[in-house]
Formats: sequence, structure tokens, C-alpha cells
Amino acid sequence: MEKTIMRLTEAFGPSGEEEAVRTAIKDLVKGSADRIFEDSLGSLFFLREGPSPRIMVSAHMDEIGIIVTHIDGNGFLRIAPIGGVAPRMLPGQRLRFRDGITGTVYHEKIKDIKELDWSKLYLDIGQDSAEAAGEIVTIGDVACFDQPFRALPGGRCMAKAMDDRVGCAVLVETINRLPAELPQAVCFVFTVQEELGLRGAKTAAYRYEPDYGLAVDVTLVGDTPRAATMAVSLGKGPAVKVKDNSLLCHPVVREYMAETAEKYKIPYQLEVLERGGTDAGAIHTSRQGVPSGAISIPCRYVHTPSELVDSSDVENAVDLLQKLLTLSWPAVKE
Repeated sequence: MEKTIMRLTEAFGPSGEEEAVRTAIKDLVKGSADRIFEDSLGSLFFLREGPSPRIMVSAHMDEIGIIVTHIDGNGFLRIAPIGGVAPRMLPGQRLRFRDGITGTVYHEKIKDIKELDWSKLYLDIGQDSAEAAGEIVTIGDVACFDQPFRALPGGRCMAKAMDDRVGCAVLVETINRLPAELPQAVCFVFTVQEELGLRGAKTAAYRYEPDYGLAVDVTLVGDTPRAATMAVSLGKGPAVKVKDNSLLCHPVVREYMAETAEKYKIPYQLEVLERGGTDAGAIHTSRQGVPSGAISIPCRYVHTPSELVDSSDVENAVDLLQKLLTLSWPAVKE
């Protein structure tokens, strides 16, 4: 699993630029699919045909990043966020463009860190004029954090873009472990542009028309010093989502996930996320409505260059998802 997570997290893939991630996923999936295709926005589908009910399992490929808005006469780049990037996270950070060009972020003189906003930040790519900088970067180019994957002692892993490449890794591993026969149809979807408002999941769910929806994504934790109070910790298992800002999980789906975890003695937690959302938020409002839920990977320092997860939570998430998909789901009420 670590090699899969490393390859996916180190891939370049801010929202709208998911091609390298999509290519890596195609290469990593060795399990069978009756059909593999992409939609018009770039979401990637692995379809296993079967009887009803139809289950859509989603994880998003994109990561947060920045976009170039201006190049000044001295070659410095002004930038704006792609997704939820906090300005305070950026000073001193290296950012990488698709072609490998790298720069560092700093800010204009300020009296107090509270003054730091996007208008004060700039990206230095080592050029001394607008002409020189413009030859290698143009307005509208996007960049991501330039941080490598690191395996830490004790089975934990740290990287940029764990949100949600670790969810993509869970789907890849699940696809590769599933048996040849499943009791119902399943479509694994690796979506685009989640960080900009669940866009890929919305169009993917409209196309596939699932009876049930599941998202696999990261969630916040309450186990660090002075963290907001939250009943989720690293190393205690994946979380069965109860609620977030995008979704009140359907009780049938939530109870089915919890009962399955208990039946197979898979450690799990219950999650109420007071801010943020997942692809399930878009899936559950598709067409006439889709009962949906989410499996969440506990993650420290979400939306920073060094997101941290516990490998046992990831493995247990794969185990839970695999068990869920090999069981017969209840028929959906008409």
C-alpha cells in the first residue's frame, strides 16, 4: 500500500489538472473491470457489471493548489488559491508546476501575521524579469505543493495530497482484491475537481445513476494538541461518517457500514465533521436522490503540505470496503 500511496501523492494533480493521477491509477489497477472509460470532465470509471442495486464508490483525484494571476516586471508571480489553501501555510513553501518548474512563496513586508492574505503573497521562480519568467510560466498555470512522501516510524505516512490520493489508493487496492463475481453492480469513480465544489462527482453520479453512493475521503481528527474537540483519532480505524457540511448520511447506509465492520471485527469510528464535505454530498442529490454514506480516513493537518495518516486505518478501510462490496445490499425502495 505504501508504494501505491507514494506514487499517487507525489503525482501532480491540482483541480482541473488530474491527468498524471489518472494515468497512474490506470497503471496501478490490475483487477478486472467490464468497462473502463472517462467522462467529459475527466473522471475515471471502472465498471463491474451486475444486477441491481448499483453502487457508486467515489474518491477524488484532485488536490489543492495555486494559480498564477500576474507576472510583475521583476519576474515575481502573483497567485490565487485552487481550493481551500490558507495563506499562512505558504511562506517558505516550494510549489511545483506540471513541467517541473519550481518556486518558493514569500510575502511583502507585514507588521503582523494577521495581515497576511493572498494580495501579500508572491511566488519566486528565480527569474529577474517579466520576459524571463513569462518564457517558462504563463498566466493561468497551476502548481501544487512540492513535498515528497515519507514513511514514518510506527506505520504512519506523511505527504502532500493525502486528500484524497489515500482514498484513491483505497479504491485501487479494493478493485485489485475483489473476487471475480460480485452480488451487485459496482462502479468505482475517480473524480475530478472535488476541491472546487464536488463537481466531478455530480456529473459522474448523473451519468451512472447509482442506487447507493459511497465516498472514500479523509477527515479531520481531534487527537493533536489543542485540536478542536472531535471523536476521531489516528490508528483507531476508518470512520463511518454520520454528517458533514455536504451530507447527512442515509441511516440505511450508515448502519450497514457499521454493522459490517462489527461483523468482521474491523475497528471503526463514528464521524461528525462540522466543516467540509465529500463526493457523497453531490452523489446523494443526483437525479431523484441516492442513499449515500462515506468511509473516512483520519488525517492530521488536512490542506497542508504534510498531511499525515496511519497505515492501519488505510488497510482497515480497504478491508471494510471490500467486505461491503461482496455482501448483497438491500433493494432500494421505489
